Amino acid sequence: MCPGAAPRAAVSPPSTSRPQSGREAHSVDTPCPGAAPALDSRDMRTDDASARPGPRSSARRGAPAFAGAPQRLAAFPPRTPLPTAPVPATGAWRPGDEPGDRKFVDVGDLDLESGQLLPDVTVAYETWGELDADASNAILVLHALTGDSHVSGPAGPGHRSPGWWQDMIGPGAPIDTDKYFVVAPNVVGGCQGSTGPASDAPDGRPWGSRFPDVTVRDQVAAEIRLAEALGVRSWRFVVGASMGGLRVLEWALLGPEHGIDVAAIGVIASGAQTTGDQIAWAHPQIAAILADPGFRGGDYYDAPDGEGPHVGLGIARQIAHATYRSAVELDQRFGRIPQGGEDPLRGGRYAVQSYLDHHAHKLALRFDANSYLALTQSMLTHDLGRDRGGVEHALSLVKARALVVAVDSDRLFLPADCARLARHLPAAAPLRVLRSEHGHDGFLIEFDQLGPIVTEFLATEAVRGR
Repeated sequence: MCPGAAPRAAVSPPSTSRPQSGREAHSVDTPCPGAAPALDSRDMRTDDASARPGPRSSARRGAPAFAGAPQRLAAFPPRTPLPTAPVPATGAWRPGDEPGDRKFVDVGDLDLESGQLLPDVTVAYETWGELDADASNAILVLHALTGDSHVSGPAGPGHRSPGWWQDMIGPGAPIDTDKYFVVAPNVVGGCQGSTGPASDAPDGRPWGSRFPDVTVRDQVAAEIRLAEALGVRSWRFVVGASMGGLRVLEWALLGPEHGIDVAAIGVIASGAQTTGDQIAWAHPQIAAILADPGFRGGDYYDAPDGEGPHVGLGIARQIAHATYRSAVELDQRFGRIPQGGEDPLRGGRYAVQSYLDHHAHKLALRFDANSYLALTQSMLTHDLGRDRGGVEHALSLVKARALVVAVDSDRLFLPADCARLARHLPAAAPLRVLRSEHGHDGFLIEFDQLGPIVTEFLATEAVRGR
């Protein structure tokens, strides 16, 4: 449970019905006042131009200036009006929305590590390529905190943005869909089709505050059932970055325990257990959401547009986003440049503040505050060594060949965290390091480096497998 959250009610028993929701999906990202359109594929990949000079929207120092922030916080009148379209209470995908390229599989009830039962679980996923007759060419791709199953493909109905790893997956790409059958699920606890807090509980109401705590191991347990439903008994490669890397490590142990072989893993900008520094950075993010009056204790799904917890979610994103980029990049890219015609001495913003406002607004349009809490908490409790004799011993049990990649400027998952993995995984290749000024987000940007690394590793694995 997130720190400061009220105790959740007991999980409801299973039900055979699943009511549908007719809420329409929003399909256009709207930048905040003064922000230029983003250049990135989704707001995890953040090499955008949102800090270019633009019209001014003034707000009191320290108050959120992104679209949808309460007008009562403003101490200086805005020179241009804030956008009139209010932010929805949730950006979650709901049954009845356009599915896009999503597919769905019901994996049944999940017995959670907490001792609770999560009934009637659905996993949303996307696939590319074809599964060989002997089911030997399957690759599993696992997304980060605010990602989803749309790893590759264009934006369109059901998908607000293009795939978040577009340069890595596709015909002729490092993960070549002419060779491999690629599967990408949305994590349980998320909000883009898999069961999560915004999903309907058996009583027909969204889970909301009643959604039980899920761990990384719970999430992998659901993904194991997805693999079974797809007829995959062996993964050629399981790869993920950041939060996805946590699940990769659990897959390396839990998959074989459930009869699913994992031949090789790729862990990118991730770690074996959450650090004190990561817990510290997560704490104010959680607090920002819980403190938003629009959060309503987690039961806000019937709130009118503009009255949900988008301000708290946006602030959480701003805090997180600062850890996703490097100090060098933010200083060199933005420095102390004012945003457009705004004057920081008179309540205006610096360009870097506009940049953060832009990403706060983008996330609020496509994500869910409860999912942000649930997934953040699953990351905080991540410890590969829990009940396995400690991290080093747990890593020593991994049989899969391993590719470990760090980003040299990453201040969220430090290169030392990745080096620890490479040092203790028995079949790890030497640690690879991306040289980047972009910090943690380097895994979403430095494809000219990451692509050849993955291509080389998979080619080596293909030779080993002959």
